[in-house]
Amino acid sequence: MDADRRRLLQLLTATCAVCPLAAAGILRAEDGDGAVAAEFWSEAGEQKVTCALCPRKCTVADLERGTCGVRENRGGKYYTLVHSSVCAMNNDPIEKKPLFHFRPGSMAFSIATAGCNMECRFCQNWEISQFRPEQVTSRRLTPAEVVAEAGQAGSRAIAFTYSEPVVAWEYVRDVCAAAQDTGIGRVMISNGYIEKEPMRRLLPLLDAVKIDFKAFSESFYRELCSARLRPVLDTLRTIRASGVWLEIVVLLIPTLNDDRREIRAMCRWIVQELGPSVPVHFTRFHPSYKLVNLPPTPVNTLEAARQIAKEQGIRHAYAGNVPGHPAEDTICHACGHTLIKRYGFQIRFNRMRDGTCPSCGEPVAGVWN
Repeated sequence: MDADRRRLLQLLTATCAVCPLAAAGILRAEDGDGAVAAEFWSEAGEQKVTCALCPRKCTVADLERGTCGVRENRGGKYYTLVHSSVCAMNNDPIEKKPLFHFRPGSMAFSIATAGCNMECRFCQNWEISQFRPEQVTSRRLTPAEVVAEAGQAGSRAIAFTYSEPVVAWEYVRDVCAAAQDTGIGRVMISNGYIEKEPMRRLLPLLDAVKIDFKAFSESFYRELCSARLRPVLDTLRTIRASGVWLEIVVLLIPTLNDDRREIRAMCRWIVQELGPSVPVHFTRFHPSYKLVNLPPTPVNTLEAARQIAKEQGIRHAYAGNVPGHPAEDTICHACGHTLIKRYGFQIRFNRMRDGTCPSCGEPVAGVWN
């Protein structure tokens, strides 16, 4: 029965829309290719398991997978199929993440594995996030090899990005551990859809986290992301309480999450629960994936959101995906002088002095070393 079901999976994969990838030397779960024991699960009887990594808490039958598509039950034991299986890799400016208050002007060795625990209708990286590991081209890269390649590339950080690092929790943990004491930073770019215990265990190994805050609306999360808002709020609180550097990105989508009252309520919550020093990036939507019937976000919508954020007390509010806009710059919240001038992902100048404004001496929150 085991062999029959695996053969059926192979046949189904061979007839899918991405079948040309089958000839590209991809890594397959059914090839015995390095599945690694997963963390955060329990037995559920009759060889079923219940995953406790993210708020979905999938109950998974034998030879089936969780919603993320990358964690599989094999005989009542749970495994991750994406450990050391990298499907995207690049050396990016840290500003591309975007992280504006973490080692500005440096490069981040950026990697991704297949899969995600949300299905955002507007996902910009759906070709890897919404596919299973056997449906994308991947390269085997052990944690030690990731650290070595990051060092050779001159990167000052390793970034887990593009897809969703939460579903590759064990790989993120092991890469972070391998990079410890090397001076290479470790940053996670995430949707924040994770249970508290896995997040708490990962935080001591991380230097910064950027959360894609989809909206301040339960209905938005449910209808456009197949998820829930409250666990993301809990994650934001957990990160902030840990002391790990945190930044937030809000992709503003016309008519869906750009209501000014909602933006005001979100900013008020951020200030009250996380504090005024957490940078918030309002970024421009471009039609993608299953949401192609809406126009790009008007720039004045980003400007209005940024103004609301400042009125609510957020010290550093940015506009993203609008290269050359002055709202890309870091401004001293005390005296108003420009500290870091940006054009897109490039730094034009950086006047910061030991984490302070050179004009008035005001400390600016961030990781500047």
